[in-house]
Amino acid sequence: MGETVGNLIGLNDEVIHPAANLAVEAHNSPSKQFLVKKIKIRHDLSSVVVFAFSGSMLPKDWSGQPTFAKTEIATGEFRSLTSLNDGGDAVVNGSFLRRFKDVIGNLSKAKELKEATEKKRQVVFAGYSSGGPIAILATLYFLEKQTPSPRCLTFGSPLVGDRIFGHALRREGWSDYFTHFVMKYDIIPRIMLSPSSTEHEQILDYFKSKFDRKNINPAPPSGFYLTVMGNASSVASYEACRLMGCRNPSLDIIKSFIELSPYRPSGTYVFCTGNGNLVVVKNPNAVLQILIHCAELGESNTAEVEKRSLDEHSAYLSELKDCLGMQAVVSLDGGPATATLNDLGLSPQAMLCLQAAEEFENRRSRNLENFRKYLEKVEVELEKMRKYKENAQISRLGYYDSFKLQNEDDDFHANVSRLELAGMWDEIKEMLKEFELPDDFEKKREIIDLGTKYRRLVEPLDIANFYRHSKDKETGAYVIGGGPRPKRYRFIQRWLEHDEKEEFGSRSESLFWADVEQLGIDIKKKGYVQEIEERIQQVERNLIAWIGDRSLDDDVLLENSTFVKWWRDLPPQHKPKSDRIEKLIGEMSERVTQGTKI
Repeated sequence: MGETVGNLIGLNDEVIHPAANLAVEAHNSPSKQFLVKKIKIRHDLSSVVVFAFSGSMLPKDWSGQPTFAKTEIATGEFRSLTSLNDGGDAVVNGSFLRRFKDVIGNLSKAKELKEATEKKRQVVFAGYSSGGPIAILATLYFLEKQTPSPRCLTFGSPLVGDRIFGHALRREGWSDYFTHFVMKYDIIPRIMLSPSSTEHEQILDYFKSKFDRKNINPAPPSGFYLTVMGNASSVASYEACRLMGCRNPSLDIIKSFIELSPYRPSGTYVFCTGNGNLVVVKNPNAVLQILIHCAELGESNTAEVEKRSLDEHSAYLSELKDCLGMQAVVSLDGGPATATLNDLGLSPQAMLCLQAAEEFENRRSRNLENFRKYLEKVEVELEKMRKYKENAQISRLGYYDSFKLQNEDDDFHANVSRLELAGMWDEIKEMLKEFELPDDFEKKREIIDLGTKYRRLVEPLDIANFYRHSKDKETGAYVIGGGPRPKRYRFIQRWLEHDEKEEFGSRSESLFWADVEQLGIDIKKKGYVQEIEERIQQVERNLIAWIGDRSLDDDVLLENSTFVKWWRDLPPQHKPKSDRIEKLIGEMSERVTQGTKI
């Protein structure tokens, strides 16, 4: 095989076992928020600084309300943990998030962290059991700050975030920074796939007694395994159906009655098979299926498996010592590994689920290749739009107003292109919604640029069509108050804002005409009240800024345009930027008179 686990996860092998040792020690040191240790690497004389976090087995630190203690993560601290498609934020376990917030202040000020950053040493955040979620969130916190990229190692950690959480990690290129070691039957990495229950408390009470050393051999709870794994199996089955393309409506009906856990694996998982072998898996859908199926009862006695699921949570140090010594490592993402998978005890059904997970990733890659061919069609239609815009400018009217009037054949053909492009981008939107494209799709420069070009060129025509047919009387304003603006424009705009690290909603230049049109309507209804005056001032500021950075074409300044007519009708006291805008309009008029290309 040749590969070591360190090679596959991108971290020196000499770090793993000492980090696990420190993580276990920190977990059992509740009086300290974290422990720090410098690990020297022998072959290159470098050093790695490991921060390991304390744990807690109190139920309040694991669960809470609502069900599953799910909490949308604050995008101020974790800006990237959001869906750029529908705008939803990632869900995390609120109890884990609260514990992280208790720690991050002191961690940020730790002199060892400052020194490691200044000397550009590799930083590793590690956690065992409930210390794992803190290590995961700490790693994310510093990745967001773009400090030298920390690494994360967890051992027997519970799950922390939902599908959006994992999607965001992969989109940002951060997934490989996280490595999670999991024993074959350990119940803790599966516990968050089941809702909080009496069984949860029994498990946590057992480990609390054991870790507190008040009772070296506490009586193990019984009856919990079937409950926890039954709920976990429901999650795995639901996801397997999704991977296989099952569109059975009964699945959604069942989901409406039974609340499934939102939590899903993310990062790289290293499964300890129990006989010295390690299986490295990066495909998150495959990880979920292995988590459930390798811990199935099969023909084993329930009581024996229950006991093993508890014992294995305390056996990471001895198991890792053996496994790292043998280095019998297989990467599931590198091709078939039948013998090793047999060590995990996977059933034929489990193998089918793994094949479905692999095929799902292959399908996403194929969809991307097909999309590249699709781009040619998008470019053809956009070129038609560009020529239409150019011809409209020659007529000294501007393409927004020309399209709104619909007096020429070219206007009709532009509308056909607009509708065809809408269909193409709506199809892309649906594929993203179903995660049918690679996670980094929204970060690709060519995609962001093409989407921005489309949005700036075509959305003004959607706005023209909207107000031409007075649709605001039926649905309200195009954009104000969550109006009927098509979602395809919203998510394309978010791509750009996220890429440029701007506030969401800040790159709204394609909405300029909607602001102008709605102001004209609202002035007639309300007059020049304070709210209207503030909106007028904002439109003027936006115009000057967007003309300046060329995100808005200056054909809006043509004398016959809707904007210029509206602006000229404003009373002087309502035009604070009048000198600057008059100058821009004058410069445009001079260029038109001289025949200069707009």
